[in-house]
Amino acid sequence: MNDTRAYLNGRFLPLSQTRVSVLDRGFLFGDGVYEVIPAYGGRLFRLDQHLERLENSLRAIRLEPPLRRAQWREILTELLDGDADQAVYLQVTRGVAPRRDHAFPPVVEPTVLAWAFAIDTAPPAPAKAITHEDIRWQWCHIKAITLLANVLLRQEAAERGCQEAILIRDGRVTEGAASNVFAVVDGVIVTPAKGPHLLPGVTRDLILELAREQGLPCQERDLDAAELARAGEIWLSSSTRELVPVVTLDGEAVGDGRPGPLWRRLYRAFQDYKRRFHEQAS
Repeated sequence: MNDTRAYLNGRFLPLSQTRVSVLDRGFLFGDGVYEVIPAYGGRLFRLDQHLERLENSLRAIRLEPPLRRAQWREILTELLDGDADQAVYLQVTRGVAPRRDHAFPPVVEPTVLAWAFAIDTAPPAPAKAITHEDIRWQWCHIKAITLLANVLLRQEAAERGCQEAILIRDGRVTEGAASNVFAVVDGVIVTPAKGPHLLPGVTRDLILELAREQGLPCQERDLDAAELARAGEIWLSSSTRELVPVVTLDGEAVGDGRPGPLWRRLYRAFQDYKRRFHEQAS
């Protein structure tokens, strides 16, 4: 059993000993939200941005934050194991209601669960991706635990020998099944603008910050599927995978089939940013 230290509703205990009622609305309805927060050098990375997104997700499902930011910071830091590269998974559900009913219970205590796990921050292997119709719901800006559609989309990619499914809605790219998407189109870095059909990625925002610091042209706008198909470079970003180059899309090479020069430049900039962050923890 996994004896990683976890936090559940005010208690620290081994993850293998955590127990949640079958009447928890997260279990019955997927009625909850989550965050995944990386940590380097024993410090949580861009924590305020992650907590802001958590608060936005909670507000969207009409659930009051159960803790203040200072309390989140204290609890999540307590879960970290030294200064190894790791991430914290944090989940908040509406809690345990006395009976199964779709409507919100009038009074209920949220269930809060968190634990840390190791992440591999070695340079990423180039990825293969497929495109797929975006079959998910209309509120993808909420980081909800209801991820069955994403699971099925990622599984289809895996069964086709790929690492990600890039989703298309009404002819436009939204995001990956578990990532944000960037494409280099005619020398410009393009990523879909924020809206209800994609998650506002914390790593996505950092990549844009770094690109602008480097003086690289970038745009947040609609990205047509046809533009994606002819892009010179395609990247995926997420909190645990950082920035991954896509070298094959739907069986066709992206660019020359190798990680491109802009990806290499932004990947170095990202690692430099992390190094400075790590040094501040020393």
